[in-house]
Amino acid sequence: MDFLARVTAMVGGTMVLLRRMSAPTLQAVGAAPSIPQAKKQGLMTLKMPTAQGWSDGHVPTTAPGLKVNAFASDLLHPRWIEVLPNGDVLVAEALQEASKPKGLIDRAAQATMRRARALGVSANRITLWRDVDGDGIAEERHVFLENQRQPFGMALVDGKFYVGNTDGIVVFDYTEGATKLEGPGRKLVDFKPGGHWTRSLIVSPDKTKIYAGVGSLTNIADEGMEAEEGRACIWELDLATEKARIFASGLRNAVGTAWEPVTGKLWTVVNERDGLGDETPPDYLTSVQDGGFYGWPFCYWDRIVDDRVPQDAAKVASAVTPDYALGGHTASLGLCWVPDGTLPGFGAGMAIGQHGSWNRSTLSGYRLIHVPFTDGKPSGPPRDILSGFLAPDEKVSYGRPVGVTVGADGKSLLMADDVGDIIWRVTAA
Repeated sequence: MDFLARVTAMVGGTMVLLRRMSAPTLQAVGAAPSIPQAKKQGLMTLKMPTAQGWSDGHVPTTAPGLKVNAFASDLLHPRWIEVLPNGDVLVAEALQEASKPKGLIDRAAQATMRRARALGVSANRITLWRDVDGDGIAEERHVFLENQRQPFGMALVDGKFYVGNTDGIVVFDYTEGATKLEGPGRKLVDFKPGGHWTRSLIVSPDKTKIYAGVGSLTNIADEGMEAEEGRACIWELDLATEKARIFASGLRNAVGTAWEPVTGKLWTVVNERDGLGDETPPDYLTSVQDGGFYGWPFCYWDRIVDDRVPQDAAKVASAVTPDYALGGHTASLGLCWVPDGTLPGFGAGMAIGQHGSWNRSTLSGYRLIHVPFTDGKPSGPPRDILSGFLAPDEKVSYGRPVGVTVGADGKSLLMADDVGDIIWRVTAA
């Protein structure tokens, strides 16, 4: 039986009450997950391991038949990766910045996040890494773009380079092989900063549109729906007209996006709301419909109402049920399509970088997983590609997975680790 107990903990010299609960024995994973009944947390669980990083040859644990090496090291909070046609690897280095604390609990939360290296001074740059000799380790490093506002998503289309900053999409001229962008760039779309700050970008297969994930400002529209206007959605930017519209909504924090080649559908991973329990509701992987509404903040999963939110019955009735649950508070951020033959032992499917969240009594995520697909849909349980980012006692994290993409050779995966400050490369052993 679940139980609640208040304990007192020292966080950065500040006393804070934390809520503990027994963890569910099974995670809410799959197309038809078993989701525990919501248990409102008057004071949310706040648990984050201390960021330690990797040392003395210590590396992540690979699945059988695979090996891992550091493609690039000594970054400053690497979050997202873009591989250019010439093989150059771009890495967005950015970090959530602190806002003014609103009280004791907020101060404690910020202290905890700093200890976990989830909050601090953002590098606000994109670096370029070049593997000159093809040995799987980058020899050259260049500052490709700097002085941005928390850059994240990147996209190259017809000599134009697009950057998803937290406050909008900016475009620059690009010359093949360039190691640095010139000029101030031109802003095409404005986004509201704050809250969930990442702005992922993905180009449509026909290269006529870019899709951008924009997360919510708050957990459950705590400051009202007006404050959430234009948020918790995926935007579509038409590159010919430079006009933008909301493509899909009700997605609390859609981060990674990927195209599934059989159906041609856009897929995304979404971080769900906090404060209802370890597995309630689960984060999820889903295809995204044009005009689709996915429930936030009124409900979750299969139209389960969140009674902490003033309700809209019509919106609840229209909510689309996601395709595949990934477990509660895994903070699934990175996403890419993995073609069959990329890694031995893993067929076609989606690779997902699970960053790990703080709103759990027993931590989850902290791994790079693979969800197999058949005929355009998930067709089996997730399997670990990389693990070992979290110490067994959950007190220390060596790394935290974020963005993931297929390497230029088509036979590797590159994954950003924002605690280890490393880009890992996974290949056949």
